[in-house]
Formats: sequence, C-alpha cells, structure tokens
Amino acid sequence: MKEKEIERLEKLKEIEEDLHQKGFQKICGIDEAGRGPLAGPVVVAGVIMPKESKIEGVNDSKKVSEKKREKLYDLIIEEAIAYSVAVIGQDVIDQINILNATKQGLTEVVEGLKEKPDLILVDALTHINTKGIPYDSIIKGDAKCYSIAAASIIAKVTRDRIMRQWDEVYPQYGFISHKGYGTAKHIQAIKEYGLCPIHRRSFTKNFI
Repeated sequence: MKEKEIERLEKLKEIEEDLHQKGFQKICGIDEAGRGPLAGPVVVAGVIMPKESKIEGVNDSKKVSEKKREKLYDLIIEEAIAYSVAVIGQDVIDQINILNATKQGLTEVVEGLKEKPDLILVDALTHINTKGIPYDSIIKGDAKCYSIAAASIIAKVTRDRIMRQWDEVYPQYGFISHKGYGTAKHIQAIKEYGLCPIHRRSFTKNFI
C-alpha cells in the first residue's frame, strides 16, 4: 500500500481510533444509498469492522468507481465482525416518506446485526431508534469515518445490484445506467412510457 493511501486511511480512522481509546470496542458504521432516486428502494447498511481494519480503497462510495466498489464490497464483508442490510421498497417510501423510510431501515439494520455494537456512528441522521444503543451522528460521515464509508459501499453495491435486476424487467427506463436517479434520459422515459411499479409516486408527480 502506498504511503499516501496509508495516510488517507489513518485520517479516515481517526474518529474510530479516538473512540477505541475511550473504551468502545465494537463500533458500527451505518449509511444508506438511494434517498434521492425516482425509482427503487432505499438501502441501509451497517458494518462493524475490526479495530485494525484498513482496507485499501475504502472511501465514501460516491468517490469510488462501480468496478472498485464491487471488489471492496467482498473485502469488507469478508473482514467484517458483523454486517446487516435493510431494503425499504418504494411503496413504504411513498407511504411514510423517504426520511422515515431511511430511519426504519436503520432500525432494521441494528436489529439484524449478529454482534451488538457498543456505539453506532451514522451519517447525518438524528432522532433514530437504535434499540437503546448509543449513537453519534456525523455530518458527511461517509467521507470522514472509515466504518460509515465501508457501510456506504455495502449499501451502494446492494442497491446497484437490485437496480440492475430491475433493468432486466423494465429495460425501457435505462435503470442499468442511472440506477433510478432523475437523469434527463430517465425523465424522458417516464414521459414516454409512464410509470412502472418500482417508481416512487411521491417523487414523480411532476413528470406524469
């Protein structure tokens, strides 16, 4: 591993290192993918990484290429002490709104962890049900915190895989390329073909 990458990872781990020194053993990073798209689920992921974990390339998923994210996904899951993923579909998003759907996913992730963390680090969310486990909310946590960055990769890869599967069912919308986000191509397809079952009705009112 190059010196520059070692330095970057050490900086990304500063928050966890400080918390470990304060006595926290199992720290769970939680992040989501898919709050903004017009179609498909929001996916929330949580991961507890070993103290010494420093996987080369782990970063905010938005800063990592799709190909590299797939490789990192396997490495993170292989090394994780525990991880959990929740998929909250568009029907629930339309019923309770995207913020509450994301919070619901977070609670499901906490419940799904095979190891109970002593602390949860979450990207920007507050007023959440962590089942009694203390949490810290970190603004732009996926860019500042190693375990949240690792969770962001798990969430993003999981969601991208789901959207690639939906692309096979509804190829006319181009989900394989934009993953449900509101690109000009996607909006044009909605105007041409109407909505399909995985579109979020509460997000697409202006396009139909």
